[in-house]
Amino acid sequence: MKLKTLVLSGLIGLVSANAMAADIQSRMIRFGYGLNEDSNQGRAVQKFAAEVGKLSGDKMKVRAFGAATLGSDLQMQQALLGGAQEMMVGSTATLVGIVPEMAIWDTPFLFNNAEEADAVLDGPVGEQVKAKLEEKGLVGLVYWENGFRNLTNSQRPVTSLEDMDGIRLRVMQNNVFLDSFKALGANAVPMAFSELFTALETRTVDGQENPYNTILSSKFYEVQKYLTVTNHVYSPWIVLVSKKFWDKLSDDERRVLEQAAAASRDFERRDTREEAAWALAELKEKGMEVNELDAAQVDRMRERLTEVNQGIAKEVGQQLWDDVQAELQKIRG
Repeated sequence: MKLKTLVLSGLIGLVSANAMAADIQSRMIRFGYGLNEDSNQGRAVQKFAAEVGKLSGDKMKVRAFGAATLGSDLQMQQALLGGAQEMMVGSTATLVGIVPEMAIWDTPFLFNNAEEADAVLDGPVGEQVKAKLEEKGLVGLVYWENGFRNLTNSQRPVTSLEDMDGIRLRVMQNNVFLDSFKALGANAVPMAFSELFTALETRTVDGQENPYNTILSSKFYEVQKYLTVTNHVYSPWIVLVSKKFWDKLSDDERRVLEQAAAASRDFERRDTREEAAWALAELKEKGMEVNELDAAQVDRMRERLTEVNQGIAKEVGQQLWDDVQAELQKIRG
Protein backbone atom coordinates (compact mmCIF):
# COMPACT_ATOMS: atom_id res chain seq x y z
CA MET A 1 0.00 0.00 0.00
CA LYS A 2 2.82 2.38 0.90
CA LEU A 3 4.60 1.57 -2.38
CA LYS A 4 1.42 2.24 -4.37
CA THR A 5 0.97 5.53 -2.54
CA LEU A 6 4.55 6.59 -3.28
CA VAL A 7 4.22 5.64 -6.96
CA LEU A 8 0.91 7.47 -7.21
CA SER A 9 2.36 10.56 -5.52
CA GLY A 10 5.30 10.48 -7.89
CA LEU A 11 3.05 10.24 -10.93
CA ILE A 12 0.88 13.10 -9.68
CA GLY A 13 4.02 15.19 -9.11
CA LEU A 14 5.29 14.38 -12.60
CA VAL A 15 1.94 15.23 -14.19
CA SER A 16 1.78 18.49 -12.19
CA ALA A 17 5.34 19.43 -13.22
CA ASN A 18 4.57 18.67 -16.86
CA ALA A 19 1.32 20.61 -16.68
CA MET A 20 3.17 23.58 -15.18
CA ALA A 21 5.87 23.38 -17.84
CA ALA A 22 3.18 23.30 -20.52
CA ASP A 23 1.72 26.53 -19.18
CA ILE A 24 5.02 28.44 -19.08
CA GLN A 25 6.07 30.41 -22.14
CA SER A 26 9.51 31.61 -23.15
CA ARG A 27 9.85 35.06 -21.63
CA MET A 28 12.66 37.58 -21.15
CA ILE A 29 12.30 39.64 -17.98
CA ARG A 30 14.26 42.89 -17.65
CA PHE A 31 15.11 43.36 -13.97
CA GLY A 32 16.61 46.69 -12.92
CA TYR A 33 18.34 47.65 -9.69
CA GLY A 34 20.40 50.54 -8.38
CA LEU A 35 23.52 49.08 -6.79
CA ASN A 36 26.56 47.40 -8.32
CA GLU A 37 26.59 43.77 -9.42
CA ASP A 38 28.92 42.77 -6.55
CA SER A 39 26.64 44.31 -3.88
CA ASN A 40 24.22 42.43 -1.66
CA GLN A 41 21.46 43.68 -3.95
CA GLY A 42 23.26 42.43 -7.04
CA ARG A 43 23.91 38.99 -5.54
CA ALA A 44 20.24 38.62 -4.60
CA VAL A 45 19.11 39.54 -8.11
CA GLN A 46 21.43 36.81 -9.43
CA LYS A 47 19.85 34.36 -6.97
CA PHE A 48 16.38 35.37 -8.15
CA ALA A 49 17.38 34.91 -11.80
CA ALA A 50 18.79 31.45 -11.11
CA GLU A 51 15.64 30.38 -9.27
CA VAL A 52 13.38 31.63 -12.07
CA GLY A 53 15.42 29.63 -14.60
CA LYS A 54 15.32 26.49 -12.46
CA LEU A 55 11.61 26.66 -11.66
CA SER A 56 10.57 27.43 -15.25
CA GLY A 57 12.80 24.87 -16.92
CA ASP A 58 14.81 27.78 -18.35
CA LYS A 59 11.79 29.07 -20.26
CA MET A 60 11.65 32.28 -18.25
CA LYS A 61 14.93 34.19 -18.24
CA VAL A 62 15.86 37.20 -16.14
CA ARG A 63 18.22 39.78 -17.63
CA ALA A 64 19.65 41.89 -14.83
CA PHE A 65 20.58 45.57 -15.23
CA GLY A 66 22.52 46.90 -12.23
CA ALA A 67 24.18 50.19 -11.30
CA ALA A 68 21.03 52.17 -12.24
CA THR A 69 21.56 51.30 -15.93
CA LEU A 70 17.80 51.52 -16.45
CA GLY A 71 17.51 54.70 -14.38
CA SER A 72 16.81 55.73 -10.80
CA ASP A 73 14.20 53.98 -8.67
CA LEU A 74 11.64 56.62 -9.64
CA GLN A 75 12.43 56.25 -13.34
CA MET A 76 12.20 52.45 -13.17
CA GLN A 77 8.89 52.67 -11.31
CA GLN A 78 7.51 54.76 -14.15
CA ALA A 79 8.84 52.25 -16.69
CA LEU A 80 7.05 49.44 -14.83
CA LEU A 81 3.83 51.44 -14.68
CA GLY A 82 4.02 52.01 -18.43
CA GLY A 83 4.91 48.39 -19.20
CA ALA A 84 8.31 49.32 -20.70
CA GLN A 85 10.16 47.24 -18.05
CA GLU A 86 9.07 44.06 -16.31
CA MET A 87 10.72 44.06 -12.86
CA MET A 88 12.90 45.97 -10.44
CA VAL A 89 13.97 46.09 -6.82
CA GLY A 90 14.23 49.40 -5.03
CA SER A 91 13.48 51.36 -1.90
CA THR A 92 10.00 51.48 -0.44
CA ALA A 93 10.69 55.15 0.33
CA THR A 94 10.49 56.18 -3.33
CA LEU A 95 7.04 54.55 -3.64
CA VAL A 96 5.37 56.94 -1.22
CA GLY A 97 4.17 59.16 -4.07
CA ILE A 98 2.31 56.16 -5.51
CA VAL A 99 1.19 54.45 -2.28
CA PRO A 100 1.27 56.90 0.68
CA GLU A 101 1.04 54.01 3.17
CA MET A 102 4.63 53.00 2.24
CA ALA A 103 5.73 55.96 4.38
CA ILE A 104 5.12 53.84 7.47
CA TRP A 105 8.47 52.07 6.83
CA ASP A 106 10.29 55.43 6.90
CA THR A 107 9.33 56.07 10.53
CA PRO A 108 12.53 56.97 12.44
CA PHE A 109 13.53 54.42 15.09
CA LEU A 110 10.48 52.22 14.29
CA PHE A 111 12.25 48.85 14.67
CA ASN A 112 14.73 47.91 17.38
CA ASN A 113 16.23 45.02 15.41
CA ALA A 114 15.98 43.04 12.18
CA GLU A 115 13.83 40.32 13.74
CA GLU A 116 11.10 42.87 14.50
CA ALA A 117 11.30 44.15 10.94
CA ASP A 118 10.96 40.63 9.47
CA ALA A 119 7.93 39.85 11.62
CA VAL A 120 6.07 43.05 10.69
CA LEU A 121 7.02 43.19 7.00
CA ASP A 122 6.21 39.52 6.36
CA GLY A 123 3.12 39.60 8.57
CA PRO A 124 -0.43 40.82 7.90
CA VAL A 125 0.42 44.54 8.18
CA GLY A 126 3.31 44.29 5.71
CA GLU A 127 1.12 42.32 3.30
CA GLN A 128 -1.67 44.86 3.65
CA VAL A 129 0.64 47.72 2.64
CA LYS A 130 2.20 45.72 -0.20
CA ALA A 131 -1.22 44.79 -1.60
CA LYS A 132 -2.07 48.47 -2.13
CA LEU A 133 0.45 48.61 -4.99
CA GLU A 134 -1.69 46.53 -7.34
CA GLU A 135 -4.47 49.07 -7.77
CA LYS A 136 -1.76 51.59 -8.75
CA GLY A 137 -0.24 49.42 -11.50
CA LEU A 138 2.50 47.56 -9.62
CA VAL A 139 2.72 44.14 -7.97
CA GLY A 140 4.86 43.73 -4.87
CA LEU A 141 6.33 40.26 -4.42
CA VAL A 142 8.54 40.41 -1.32
CA TYR A 143 10.46 42.77 0.92
CA TRP A 144 14.25 42.52 0.92
CA GLU A 145 16.52 44.12 3.48
CA ASN A 146 18.50 47.26 2.80
CA GLY A 147 19.23 47.55 6.51
CA PHE A 148 19.57 50.06 9.31
CA ARG A 149 20.70 53.40 7.94
CA ASN A 150 23.69 55.32 9.30
CA LEU A 151 25.09 58.78 8.65
CA THR A 152 28.30 59.72 6.81
CA ASN A 153 29.73 63.14 5.96
CA SER A 154 32.92 64.90 4.90
CA GLN A 155 32.76 67.87 7.30
CA ARG A 156 33.04 66.77 10.93
CA PRO A 157 32.32 64.00 13.42
CA VAL A 158 28.64 63.88 14.40
CA THR A 159 28.37 62.91 18.06
CA SER A 160 25.48 65.13 19.15
CA LEU A 161 22.30 66.61 17.76
CA GLU A 162 24.01 70.00 17.39
CA ASP A 163 26.64 68.50 15.07
CA MET A 164 23.92 67.96 12.45
CA ASP A 165 23.38 71.69 12.06
CA GLY A 166 23.90 72.89 8.50
CA ILE A 167 25.29 69.68 7.01
CA ARG A 168 24.14 69.38 3.40
CA LEU A 169 22.75 65.87 3.52
CA ARG A 170 21.50 63.91 0.54
CA VAL A 171 18.23 62.17 1.32
CA MET A 172 15.87 60.06 -0.74
CA GLN A 173 13.17 61.81 -2.75
CA ASN A 174 10.65 61.33 0.02
CA ASN A 175 8.99 63.87 2.31
CA VAL A 176 9.45 61.85 5.49
CA PHE A 177 13.22 61.77 5.01
CA LEU A 178 13.24 65.46 4.10
CA ASP A 179 11.16 66.43 7.14
CA SER A 180 13.12 64.15 9.49
CA PHE A 181 16.54 65.55 8.69
CA LYS A 182 15.32 69.13 8.54
CA ALA A 183 13.94 68.60 12.05
CA LEU A 184 17.36 67.33 13.12
CA GLY A 185 19.02 70.48 11.79
CA ALA A 186 20.53 69.25 8.53
CA ASN A 187 20.16 70.95 5.17
CA ALA A 188 18.32 68.03 3.51
CA VAL A 189 18.79 67.72 -0.27
CA PRO A 190 16.56 65.25 -2.18
CA MET A 191 18.55 63.37 -4.83
CA ALA A 192 18.46 60.12 -6.81
CA PHE A 193 20.90 57.50 -5.57
CA SER A 194 22.45 57.23 -9.05
CA GLU A 195 23.67 60.85 -8.71
CA LEU A 196 25.00 60.52 -5.19
CA PHE A 197 28.65 59.51 -5.54
CA THR A 198 29.39 62.38 -7.94
CA ALA A 199 27.56 64.83 -5.67
CA LEU A 200 29.68 63.71 -2.70
CA GLU A 201 32.87 63.82 -4.76
CA THR A 202 32.21 67.36 -5.99
CA ARG A 203 31.01 68.48 -2.53
CA THR A 204 27.59 69.38 -3.91
CA VAL A 205 26.43 67.64 -0.74
CA ASP A 206 28.43 66.96 2.42
CA GLY A 207 26.94 63.64 3.43
CA GLN A 208 24.40 60.90 3.03
CA GLU A 209 22.77 58.10 5.04
CA ASN A 210 22.68 54.42 4.10
CA PRO A 211 23.38 50.99 5.60
CA TYR A 212 26.99 49.85 6.00
CA ASN A 213 26.66 47.45 3.05
CA THR A 214 25.71 50.22 0.64
CA ILE A 215 28.36 52.60 1.98
CA LEU A 216 30.94 49.90 1.31
CA SER A 217 29.74 48.58 -2.06
CA SER A 218 29.23 52.11 -3.41
CA LYS A 219 32.74 53.14 -2.21
CA PHE A 220 31.47 56.17 -0.34
CA TYR A 221 34.50 55.79 1.92
CA GLU A 222 36.52 57.30 -0.95
CA VAL A 223 34.66 60.62 -0.59
CA GLN A 224 33.46 60.55 3.04
CA LYS A 225 35.59 60.77 6.17
CA TYR A 226 33.15 60.46 9.08
CA LEU A 227 30.60 57.75 9.85
CA THR A 228 28.15 57.96 12.73
CA VAL A 229 26.32 54.84 13.92
CA THR A 230 22.76 56.11 14.27
CA ASN A 231 20.54 53.18 13.13
CA HIS A 232 17.92 55.87 12.64
CA VAL A 233 15.73 54.02 10.11
CA TYR A 234 15.35 50.39 9.09
CA SER A 235 15.15 50.54 5.31
CA PRO A 236 13.45 47.79 3.29
CA TRP A 237 13.72 47.15 -0.43
CA ILE A 238 10.78 45.72 -2.35
CA VAL A 239 10.73 43.48 -5.44
CA LEU A 240 8.23 44.87 -7.94
CA VAL A 241 6.57 43.59 -11.12
CA SER A 242 4.80 45.69 -13.72
CA LYS A 243 1.10 44.86 -13.45
CA LYS A 244 0.83 45.16 -17.22
CA PHE A 245 3.36 42.32 -17.46
CA TRP A 246 1.86 40.41 -14.51
CA ASP A 247 -1.58 40.36 -16.14
CA LYS A 248 -0.11 38.57 -19.17
CA LEU A 249 1.27 35.71 -17.08
CA SER A 250 -0.38 32.36 -16.44
CA ASP A 251 -0.96 31.20 -12.86
CA ASP A 252 2.06 28.88 -13.18
CA GLU A 253 4.28 31.70 -14.40
CA ARG A 254 3.18 33.86 -11.49
CA ARG A 255 3.98 31.01 -9.09
CA VAL A 256 7.49 30.78 -10.55
CA LEU A 257 8.10 34.46 -9.81
CA GLU A 258 6.55 34.25 -6.34
CA GLN A 259 8.57 31.18 -5.34
CA ALA A 260 11.79 32.61 -6.78
CA ALA A 261 11.15 35.90 -4.97
CA ALA A 262 10.65 34.11 -1.62
CA ALA A 263 13.90 32.17 -2.10
CA SER A 264 15.76 35.36 -3.03
CA ARG A 265 14.34 37.17 0.03
CA ASP A 266 15.63 34.51 2.41
CA PHE A 267 19.02 34.48 0.66
CA GLU A 268 19.25 38.28 0.56
CA ARG A 269 18.49 38.81 4.22
CA ARG A 270 21.08 36.23 5.33
CA ASP A 271 23.65 37.66 2.93
CA THR A 272 22.98 41.27 3.92
CA ARG A 273 23.27 40.55 7.64
CA GLU A 274 26.45 38.53 7.24
CA GLU A 275 27.97 41.31 5.14
CA ALA A 276 26.90 44.04 7.59
CA ALA A 277 28.71 42.18 10.38
CA TRP A 278 32.09 42.83 8.77
CA ALA A 279 31.32 45.87 6.57
CA LEU A 280 31.76 48.30 9.47
CA ALA A 281 35.21 46.90 10.26
CA GLU A 282 36.10 47.14 6.58
CA LEU A 283 35.02 50.79 6.47
CA LYS A 284 37.27 51.52 9.47
CA GLU A 285 40.11 49.72 7.69
CA LYS A 286 39.58 51.95 4.67
CA GLY A 287 40.06 55.05 6.80
CA MET A 288 36.63 56.15 7.93
CA GLU A 289 36.43 57.66 11.40
CA VAL A 290 33.53 55.97 13.18
CA ASN A 291 31.53 57.54 16.01
CA GLU A 292 28.53 56.18 17.86
CA LEU A 293 25.70 58.26 19.27
CA ASP A 294 25.13 57.60 22.94
CA ALA A 295 21.66 56.79 24.26
CA ALA A 296 21.04 60.33 25.50
CA GLN A 297 21.64 61.81 22.04
CA VAL A 298 19.39 59.19 20.43
CA ASP A 299 16.64 60.12 22.89
CA ARG A 300 17.08 63.79 21.98
CA MET A 301 16.67 62.87 18.30
CA ARG A 302 13.55 60.82 19.03
CA GLU A 303 12.05 63.79 20.88
CA ARG A 304 12.90 66.18 18.03
CA LEU A 305 11.11 63.83 15.61
CA THR A 306 7.80 63.67 17.52
CA GLU A 307 6.03 65.97 15.06
CA VAL A 308 7.43 64.01 12.10
CA ASN A 309 5.96 60.80 13.54
CA GLN A 310 2.62 62.51 14.02
CA GLY A 311 2.78 63.58 10.38
CA ILE A 312 3.52 60.01 9.27
CA ALA A 313 0.51 58.72 11.21
CA LYS A 314 -1.67 61.30 9.47
CA GLU A 315 -0.24 60.45 6.03
CA VAL A 316 -0.58 56.68 6.28
CA GLY A 317 -3.81 56.72 8.30
CA GLN A 318 -4.17 56.41 12.05
CA GLN A 319 -5.48 52.83 11.76
CA LEU A 320 -2.37 51.60 9.97
CA TRP A 321 -0.14 53.45 12.43
CA ASP A 322 -1.99 51.85 15.34
CA ASP A 323 -1.85 48.40 13.71
CA VAL A 324 1.94 48.61 13.35
CA GLN A 325 2.38 49.80 16.93
CA ALA A 326 0.12 47.00 18.19
CA GLU A 327 2.07 44.41 16.20
CA LEU A 328 5.33 45.68 17.67
CA GLN A 329 3.90 45.59 21.18
CA LYS A 330 2.87 41.98 20.63
CA ILE A 331 6.33 41.04 19.31
CA ARG A 332 8.04 42.76 22.23
CA GLY A 333 5.80 40.99 24.71
